[in-house]
Amino acid sequence: MAALPQPRSKTFIRRTQLEQKLGLSRSTIYSKIRPNPKRPRDYDETFPRPIPLGAKSVGWFLEEVDAWLDAQAAKGRGAA
Repeated sequence: MAALPQPRSKTFIRRTQLEQKLGLSRSTIYSKIRPNPKRPRDYDETFPRPIPLGAKSVGWFLEEVDAWLDAQAAKGRGAA
């Protein structure tokens, strides 16, 4: 009998952890997620979207944040 594949574990980080990891403020993070006419250049459709965890809480998949950071680094170095 073949073993079932193990599900990949996902790690969530909360907004304060995201702020520390990226060095961005709360308002900048949300400006990256939602288009804002007052800050149009902040919007980034590739920025990881938050995952609802409860009625008033969200988190981000650490793996998606890391992938976005890698893409930003590659873009900054001219590789993308």
